[in-house]
Amino acid sequence: MEEGQEAHWEVVQRILFIYAKLNPGQGYVQGMNEIVGPIYYVMASDPDLSNRAHAEADCFFCFTALMSEIRDFFIKTLDDAEGGIKCMMSRLSNMLKSKDISIYNHLKSQELHPQYYSFRWINLLLSQEFPLPDVLRIWDSIFSDEKRFDFLIKICCSMILIQRDAILENDFASNVKLLQNYPPIDINVLLTHAVSLA
Repeated sequence: MEEGQEAHWEVVQRILFIYAKLNPGQGYVQGMNEIVGPIYYVMASDPDLSNRAHAEADCFFCFTALMSEIRDFFIKTLDDAEGGIKCMMSRLSNMLKSKDISIYNHLKSQELHPQYYSFRWINLLLSQEFPLPDVLRIWDSIFSDEKRFDFLIKICCSMILIQRDAILENDFASNVKLLQNYPPIDINVLLTHAVSLA
């Protein structure tokens, strides 16, 4: 690292610190670093060096704008709101029930509740489930859709439907492992499947 330059983690840490100070009602919640990371990566990797010089400010702006849309995921008191995490997991469960009752019933009979796997999926916008280039493709798809979080639910539902055969054969422990450690997949296949869900 050149003299006078900061490590990327220091910039991300500062963004999160300032965000928490400006939003004391919310503060820092575990997982926010997983949201800011991909945003900062995109800004700090801009091929235009003049844009890269403003990566921290641009990242802070984008992170703040995104958090204004997903803050209900991170604040327990807002969790019963229309966009809270419980609501989103319920929407995923209902979509799965309507698309494939066999998988839905199998997971229900195993008492494998959506919060065991989809809490992290939804809360972190799938940033922990896939390699960074795939996360960026997923986020491009989500953010370009006016009903962005409807599409996030479709992606999550597709993740389950694509693993149909394995899920129906697996026991509880194997299904937890499968869904909490999602196997590698061609991201185009996943996104195409999600688009096909009406």
